[in-house]
Amino acid sequence: MIDVHTHAQLSEHWGCEWHDHWQPIYGHEWVDTTPEAYDEAMQGVDLALVFGIRATAVGMTSPHEYIADFCRRTTTNTIGFMALDPTDDDVLEQLADGVAHGLRGIKLYPVLALFDPRDERFDPFYRAVEKAGLVLLWHMGATPSPVGRLEVSNPLVVDEVARRHPGITQIIAHMGHPWQRETIAVIRKNPRVFSDVSAAWARPADGRRALIRAQEWDVVTKLLFGSDYPIWTPAQAREGLLELHADKTPGLPPIADETVDWLLNGDPRPALGLA
Repeated sequence: MIDVHTHAQLSEHWGCEWHDHWQPIYGHEWVDTTPEAYDEAMQGVDLALVFGIRATAVGMTSPHEYIADFCRRTTTNTIGFMALDPTDDDVLEQLADGVAHGLRGIKLYPVLALFDPRDERFDPFYRAVEKAGLVLLWHMGATPSPVGRLEVSNPLVVDEVARRHPGITQIIAHMGHPWQRETIAVIRKNPRVFSDVSAAWARPADGRRALIRAQEWDVVTKLLFGSDYPIWTPAQAREGLLELHADKTPGLPPIADETVDWLLNGDPRPALGLA
């Protein structure tokens, strides 16, 4: 199993965001991720991508050295991603520092960093991403935070980035929920754009229809397993996907065995350039 969506963050990395806006929704305090707890949760996972979040506008940060050290301390096979905010004046220096720390991708969070990915002023950043051979993973879709800009979190914004920078491998997180149809259109159109299914199963009505649509549009092999740990564990995500598969609601096509098998057992590393 390849888990492309896991977090390693400390409470201090959140600033006030979790306490002020997320805790009332999720109902619990943030629990700092430790390598030991991470390894226990990742049993059965062959490779996991690890990252934090950076959104300068709301005081969220994720130090490169923390992610790099976290990956060194896990027994799980991990690949660290840096978390960047392209509105930072020194983002290119931060990118170079992340590369120096051995990080192989970038997590971007426009909904809380409050930037429009389509803005051409970020083209130098995208060119640097492509030159360094880094994978971009976007948080796309909903947020519980009232300060977030939802209009820059619609997966259609990634299409414009891919159109201008087709050489960058990109991953749309969460199937862009609740805009899963838009995500399917974007990944079908752009050869190097993929989507993870993290949290898709947590909204069963939407999640089931999203996987059925992915089948109808023949993009299942561009979908990637993700748990969104520590919000959910890989085991919980696996069980959620199996429950969607087992749901045989009359009037809806089934989720194919091959779809679930790909998500749980497929190897997307060659396509992502992470083999």
